[in-house]
Amino acid sequence: MSDDRWIAFPEADEPLRRDVSLLGNLLGEVLKEQGGRELFDRVEAARTAAIRHRTTGQPISHLEQLLRGHDPIEASELVRAFSAYFSLVNVAEQVHRIRRRRQYALGSDTPQPGSMAAVLQTLDGEGLTADQVAEFSRVLAVVPVFTAHPTEATRRTLLSKEHRVADELVDRMEKQHRSPSDEESSIRRLREIISSAWQTDEQPAVRRTVADEVEHAAFYLSEVLYRVAPTFHDEFEVAFERVFGTAITAASAGPTVRFASWVGGDMDGNPFVGPETILATLERHRELILDRYRRDVRRLFDRLSQSRSRIDMDPEVIDTCRRYREMLPEVAASIPERYDDMPYRVLLWLLWARLEATKHDDDARYDSADDFRQDLALIAASLRGHRGQHAGLSGVERLIRKVETFGFHMATLDVRQDALVHRRVVGAVIGQPDLEERTPAERALAVQAALASDARSTDVPPGDEIRRTFDVFRAIAEARRRFGEQAVGPYIISMAGGVDDVLAVLLLARIAGLVDTSGAVPLDVAPLFETVDDLETSASTLRSMTNDPLYRGHLADRDHHQVVMLGYSDSSKISGVAASRWALYRAQEELVAAAEATRLRLTLFHGRGGTVGRGGSKPRQAVLAEPRGAVRGRLRVTEQGEIINLKYGLEEIAERTLELMVGAVLESTALCDHMPTPAAEWRAVMATVADGARAAYHELVHDDPDFLAYFRAATPIDVIERMPIGSRPPSRRSGSGVEDLRAIPWVFAWMQSRHLLPGWFGVGDGLAAALDRHGEESLRRMAVEWPFFANLLADVEMVLAKADMDIAACYAVLAGQTGERIFPIVRDRFELTRDLVLRLTGESELLDREPILQRSIRLRNPYVDPMSLVQVDLLRRWRERDRDDSGLEKALFTTVRGIARGLRNTG
Repeated sequence: MSDDRWIAFPEADEPLRRDVSLLGNLLGEVLKEQGGRELFDRVEAARTAAIRHRTTGQPISHLEQLLRGHDPIEASELVRAFSAYFSLVNVAEQVHRIRRRRQYALGSDTPQPGSMAAVLQTLDGEGLTADQVAEFSRVLAVVPVFTAHPTEATRRTLLSKEHRVADELVDRMEKQHRSPSDEESSIRRLREIISSAWQTDEQPAVRRTVADEVEHAAFYLSEVLYRVAPTFHDEFEVAFERVFGTAITAASAGPTVRFASWVGGDMDGNPFVGPETILATLERHRELILDRYRRDVRRLFDRLSQSRSRIDMDPEVIDTCRRYREMLPEVAASIPERYDDMPYRVLLWLLWARLEATKHDDDARYDSADDFRQDLALIAASLRGHRGQHAGLSGVERLIRKVETFGFHMATLDVRQDALVHRRVVGAVIGQPDLEERTPAERALAVQAALASDARSTDVPPGDEIRRTFDVFRAIAEARRRFGEQAVGPYIISMAGGVDDVLAVLLLARIAGLVDTSGAVPLDVAPLFETVDDLETSASTLRSMTNDPLYRGHLADRDHHQVVMLGYSDSSKISGVAASRWALYRAQEELVAAAEATRLRLTLFHGRGGTVGRGGSKPRQAVLAEPRGAVRGRLRVTEQGEIINLKYGLEEIAERTLELMVGAVLESTALCDHMPTPAAEWRAVMATVADGARAAYHELVHDDPDFLAYFRAATPIDVIERMPIGSRPPSRRSGSGVEDLRAIPWVFAWMQSRHLLPGWFGVGDGLAAALDRHGEESLRRMAVEWPFFANLLADVEMVLAKADMDIAACYAVLAGQTGERIFPIVRDRFELTRDLVLRLTGESELLDREPILQRSIRLRNPYVDPMSLVQVDLLRRWRERDRDDSGLEKALFTTVRGIARGLRNTG
């Protein structure tokens, strides 16, 4: 069911066309076999009609008529066919990215843009020495943080099948000269995967649990990134030596990326997350990573067969073997005598046993991952000192790198809770139940007095919320004891409003007994500033925190390190993308200045979503667009939903993701002093853009009394709210307004209906106001010379290219008279924004500067359109029956997944 002859492919992308054609034809054969000729013909009729609409301007009403009135099963099967096609196309595009990366590595003297080699060449060209670059790289702290936001609409079983398709395509790419029998076997394997995927229900029988979400995130950590981490470091070292002509020293052996997760620790609005999931998640993390280490130790055992009769070894290796034999006499007795002359094997046998003991908390366990690393380092040092550089050293060094990256916790687990919960609990504990209603200053005085009184756990009153809150802090204490100090990350306070919110965490922790031997709370407390108003006062809040004697003492215990989290999703949902981005930019500038004034080591934690409407952006461009001094070697950023599979699903793609992110952080840090600050004129222009955009956005989204009704009618939000795709409810707090709805389903729904409104609405009004007040020349220069503004325009342009007002108009009809009034406003603002973005970029069509993405969207649209129109028809019929038709509802679930696959974005 693939025919892309109506659009031109450059020669470099011909392999992609061949892969898509192969997979599409195989899918067509599967459809005939599994669904019959009738299904295949319906799919082909819809596909060709959609292409005619896109290429000849045939009215969309013809396609609507063709897709109207199918019974739920027929509609589901039709949509599943297009959805299955996109799952295959997505894989083919991922594999093509791998192909192009390899082509850069093998066939060009020019490194791939954004690669470590390209970044190092840039730094060399700027006059930095090898020692300077090595020092900058050594101190980098880059932490991708995986979250469980319910935007991954594809179940894990089907994702694993997509990975098998990718493996097969990579194998075909590597074996271009296959025998006829090899080709036949490859085709047979692909068809088997496609057939079994077709026979697999896309919808699990039950809603995903927190444990399911933990397993989902852990797959990427333990199966993909575990293998990628040492490879990434090897590539860095190779690139460093090529650029600077010298090997990087062991003392500064390049950047170490570490990973974190919210899955199992994010309690904000999720009643299913709490103390039990915190401990269970970390237990599972440890189990998985220890299993991986034991597997690698076994492989080293097979490789390191050196005999003392043939080669000397460091005496520390022999001594450690002796000590561990005494520690583990039963294990020592099980080691065959034939290995007595092979100390490396004996030691690895014993290390394997100590890892097993660690898994079960037995007496012979390792106290820390560093102890295990030191044992591996003994073997590495011995190999280096006795001609072992080419006799197994690399395998030991790679395992050491894995241990440095993953420890015994695999990924640090962050903990998050809503500030309102803390205020209620603290109020109950100190006998002031109206505390949450008071001003921030009054709350701060009350919490300070409670901290000074040294309250004890015996003073805690009864109540489920109170008990559960204190159990969380006790679980954190237990986790630090059992899984190590790095197992638990910052404690994040959603909707933080003042110094009272960070003090409340310290008070609750102390009462619960979460203190170290010196009496300090061993926890980074991170306020999360989410709305534009909170972002504008964030620096003032930080100064209040550092001026508070109690909190200043806590910072001294934390080596003057403070994490501040910045929320992209809610600030954009409430004020629009332009106002959000500008507020975030200014907040970072002011937070950096406040931290420097008080000598704080500041880490800014970026809560970005996958889509532009929730802060999503290209990883490298996003980092380079930050204000000067905002990075300084430290970056924490969330990775959410379907974006995790997109960025980390395949090993070489994951490696590319890491090098883009780390390379940008290294470049931004090393060249920080050379980065220009925006001129006062540009800041004034951007302020005008943000104010105009925010006013237009607010006028529609918040002031128009019919807008919420339009949103609920012209999008499938009511379907998304019923879908069992995540463990968390769709609303954060009680209420039915835009403010109460989570940003994820908000963006997800607009994406489905092809409006994509949160990613662009209001930007055109802001640009128009700036053009009127400041002139076109200023904005054109900003679009070229200011990375922040250029990145904003590029992100909005991508959203505009994915949006489709003709399809959105079909959804608007569902809103009746409200749609007749509001949709023309939406279309008018869309055209204004599109025209002004093109005017400032000098393009004739959207994405002219990104032809690969432009072509991908054009190719996808005719295959997404039928799913969208089927969804519109099903929504109308389902709502006419008061949403009480399970067949129609299940068919609608299928459309949501299919459109998400086609657009490669959800929420």
